[in-house]
Amino acid sequence: MHIRLKRFAEQILFASNIFIAFLLLFENKLVIPPWLQTIGRMHPLILHFPIVILLLAMIMEFFRFRTENSGNTFYRNYSQNLLLVGSLFAAVTVTMGLFLSREEGYSGETLIWHKWTGAALFFIASLIYLLRNKSWYKAATAKAAALMTVVALVLTGHYGAAITHGENFIFEPVSSQKEMAAMPLEKAEVFKDVIKPIFEQKCVSCHNPDKMKGELVLTDSKSILKGGKTGKLFVPGNPSLSLLLKRIHLSVDDKKHMPPIGKTQLTAEEITLLALWVKENAGFSKKVIALPATDSLRIFAVARLKPVIKQEEVFDFAAADEETIKKLNNDYRTVSEVARESPALSVNIYNRSAFNASQLDELEEVKKQIVSLNLNKMPVKDSELNRISKFENLRKLDLNFTDITAKGLKELTSLKYLYSLALSGTKINFKDLEAVIPAFKNLKTISVWDTGLSSSELEKLQKANAKINFIGGFKDDGKKPLKLNIPQIKNSSTIFSQTIPLQLKHPIKGVDIRFTTNGLEPDSINSPVFDGKTILSQNTTIKAKAFKTGWLSSDVVTFDFFRSAYKPDSVNLLFPLDRVHQAEGAKTFFNSKLGVIGANNPAWANNWAAVKENDMTLVCEFKKPVPISSVGLHYMIEEDTGIFPPELVEIWGGSNPKQLKLLTKITAALPSKWDKPSLKSVEGKFKTETVTYLKIVAKPLKKMPKWHRDKDKKALLLIDEMFLN
Repeated sequence: MHIRLKRFAEQILFASNIFIAFLLLFENKLVIPPWLQTIGRMHPLILHFPIVILLLAMIMEFFRFRTENSGNTFYRNYSQNLLLVGSLFAAVTVTMGLFLSREEGYSGETLIWHKWTGAALFFIASLIYLLRNKSWYKAATAKAAALMTVVALVLTGHYGAAITHGENFIFEPVSSQKEMAAMPLEKAEVFKDVIKPIFEQKCVSCHNPDKMKGELVLTDSKSILKGGKTGKLFVPGNPSLSLLLKRIHLSVDDKKHMPPIGKTQLTAEEITLLALWVKENAGFSKKVIALPATDSLRIFAVARLKPVIKQEEVFDFAAADEETIKKLNNDYRTVSEVARESPALSVNIYNRSAFNASQLDELEEVKKQIVSLNLNKMPVKDSELNRISKFENLRKLDLNFTDITAKGLKELTSLKYLYSLALSGTKINFKDLEAVIPAFKNLKTISVWDTGLSSSELEKLQKANAKINFIGGFKDDGKKPLKLNIPQIKNSSTIFSQTIPLQLKHPIKGVDIRFTTNGLEPDSINSPVFDGKTILSQNTTIKAKAFKTGWLSSDVVTFDFFRSAYKPDSVNLLFPLDRVHQAEGAKTFFNSKLGVIGANNPAWANNWAAVKENDMTLVCEFKKPVPISSVGLHYMIEEDTGIFPPELVEIWGGSNPKQLKLLTKITAALPSKWDKPSLKSVEGKFKTETVTYLKIVAKPLKKMPKWHRDKDKKALLLIDEMFLN
């Protein structure tokens, strides 16, 4: 019975070769009736069987002539039967595929390659089965035949996947990230870099020259404008009348919904982008930066574009002495490295009332290392610019809202590396600026908004200096409504002991400030209007937004309020803080000052565990015992520079500093790769304990994640405030 079944299968295999050869020869004359179309559509369902079976059969064929296998009857019979079954499944799959290819919407070079590699795979497998028992069929022939079959199998699968999912389906996530990461915002185009990738990821697998579902191709602008058999894809300027948006918004269960059920659906952000693109007349060449800064399409496009990863500049000077840098940091100046392991320094001078020119002279020891200098809002005059010219490697200089004039800028023309100059809010004039600008050889950007330069003067400067980008600020042309700036907070501190009144403000009169306390974004209808009567009594996150008739609403702004009922009478650190980030020492954690993002902000205190290998450990003492039921910490995350949350926080308490008991342990969530810098807080709650002494131990992360460039190294921990309740 077994032999008869095998002979019958062999006869079917032989007949299949003749039948498939016939189909291939007379394919163009075939007319497929509906019942055969149903069989043809089973091609994607059945094709996985021959792939797996033939792959196993070829592995066995490759090792067939090994000593331990050649004399094994079971091995020989099993591999032969496996090849026979795989070949028969391949015959069925090829036949179904040929039927399916005759349907409307399948054409192109990829289909041809898939058809012929699939047929070749079947014929090769059949030939191997027919010849594998011949006397001349030896080990070398078996290995070559097995490899040939596997190659045909891989090629067939590749072309089939390209028809179903698009040509670059496998490598699209990697290649698209690289392309987007390599595209600077100023060069990005709305269609090419924002809209087209959506089509490629969600639509092109069914709408390409090789698979034209509905006679629609979405691979190029000409085909997109042409549309499909049901008409034009969109009406420029009118998303509601556009077929593209209509099909997207149909119910997923509707057979006309796009993408069809079973395919990866468009996200809400992608649907919004497509609608905004159509509303913007669906152009194919407009740059993102050509759209107004407040335009919704530009805002969504910028958010979608990957930031350009700039290559770190290599400097030809040595690093400054660490002790010198430490000495130069004080109450009116910060000096810090621009990047880890870089010799270049960035200097920020603040506190206008305490400024004098000698603060620049004090930087003599690091003048070669300074590449960035920020003097924003300092009373700097022309007479002091010659001191700045001594910083020979200066790249970026911020003189916004200083007292300099264009005449004084000639003192800076010797700075051969200077490429960014900020002059906004100064007293520069067109005539003097026009005369001095050509002397700067490497300038790329100059900020001159709020300087009194007229639009025509700015246009003349730009035309005469094509290599320099003059940033003149926003000019209201009256064509589009302006966007409100965000609400501001009037509270001097967002840390309070018992209760605090919420105080918000806006510089524009007649603005409604709406806010929420539940984490949702405020809207113009349901969210309460700020009236000055809100009292906060617990940790609260306020989200606020400004609204006014005739204006675009502002962006959402978030304010975090923290309750801290108790302040210790004394605080002692058991281990020293990092040498660069001292802030106010132990007082930092209970001074009601929250830091901002940026490790060099003076408000931060931190512990560089990778160097000191210490925990941030402090002991708080209360003259009168207090009931404590929770402890919170406020910290910064900036994964790119190795600033991570604490790995573990231990809270100890009691009446005797030598006999404290563990009250609770706290862990914080770790950031993911590419997360934006952020400020976070974590709180540990426990059963109320009356304490005289409280010990808080914050342990820095011992090993940064595997995805980090400094994986397995210790992280830096930055904490600016602690909350006791």
